[in-house]
Amino acid sequence: MFKKVKDPGIGISSDERAKRFINPDGTFNIRHINRRTSFSRSYSYLIGISWLKFFGWVTLGYIVINLIFAVIYVLLGISAITKPTGSYVLDLLNAFFFSAQTITTVGYGAMAPKGLWFGIISSFEALIGLLSFSFVTGLLYGRFSRPKANVRFSSTIIIKEHKGQDSLMFRLMSRTTNVMIRPKIQVTLSLSKESNKKYINEFYNLDLQRSNITYLPTTWTVVHPINKNSPLCQFKRNEIPKLNGEILILVSYYDRSFNQEVHQAHSYVLNNIILDKSFIPAFYYGEEGYTILDHTKLSKLD
Repeated sequence: MFKKVKDPGIGISSDERAKRFINPDGTFNIRHINRRTSFSRSYSYLIGISWLKFFGWVTLGYIVINLIFAVIYVLLGISAITKPTGSYVLDLLNAFFFSAQTITTVGYGAMAPKGLWFGIISSFEALIGLLSFSFVTGLLYGRFSRPKANVRFSSTIIIKEHKGQDSLMFRLMSRTTNVMIRPKIQVTLSLSKESNKKYINEFYNLDLQRSNITYLPTTWTVVHPINKNSPLCQFKRNEIPKLNGEILILVSYYDRSFNQEVHQAHSYVLNNIILDKSFIPAFYYGEEGYTILDHTKLSKLD
C-alpha cells in the first residue's frame, strides 16, 4: 500500500496559484527578492548564466570601460594622443579606439600617449585590462570545466497499458555521445490538495520497474506501474491528468568527462499526461550493423 513520504525539500504549503516546482530546464521555479549581493557572488552568477547572457555582459563591460577612459582622454585633450578632428564625436571615437588598443595591450603605433598624465592613465588602463582579461579567462575555464549533467528528457509523459496494467512512462537519453555510467533515478509525486481552505502538498515516492541500470548508450524508458502500491491507483486513469500535481525527478550518473557523479533535476506536470500513446523506437540498426540513435525521436509517439 502506498504511503506519504516526508517533504523532499519543496515545502508542504501550497497555493491555488502555485506554479510547478521545477522548470523543464532543471532549474527550480523560485524568484529571489531582497537578496544581498556582493562582487564575490558575480563569479557564481557569470558561471551559471547562459552563453548569450555571458558574452552580452562581457561585451557590455568592454564597451563601458573603454568609453569611460575615452571620455577621460577627450577631457584631458585629444591632442596628446592624436591630431584633433574638430568634431567631438570623431575625437571620442579616436579616444575609444586608443583605449581599446591600450586595454588589450595591442598598441598598433598609430596613436601614442604624450605627457605624464596620459602615460599614468594609459598605464593604469593597461593594468585594468590585464586583470579583466584574466578574470574573463577564469570564467571561461570555469564554465567549460564545471560539472554539468547532459540528460535530455522526453517532452511528453504517457499512461498506457504495459504488461497487463496501466503504467506511467517517460523517456530520457544523453545529449552527448558520452555513455552514461550507472545512471539511477528517483521519482517523487507531488499532489496539491485543498484542506480547510488551505492548499498543502503531499509527497509520494513512485516505485519503478528499474530505478538504475549499468550504462545508458541509447534511451531509457522509465516505467512506474500503477498498481496497488501506487498513489495514482486511487484515481481513474482519465482523472489523473486533471490532478493538480507534479512528477519530480532526480537523475544521477557517473560522467567520465568530469570523473565524478553529476545530477540533474526535471519534472512533469500531471496536466501534460497523454493517454494510450506509445513512444516510437529512437534507435535502429544500420546496414553495417551499427546502432543508429535518432535524437529527434526521443519524444515522438505513435
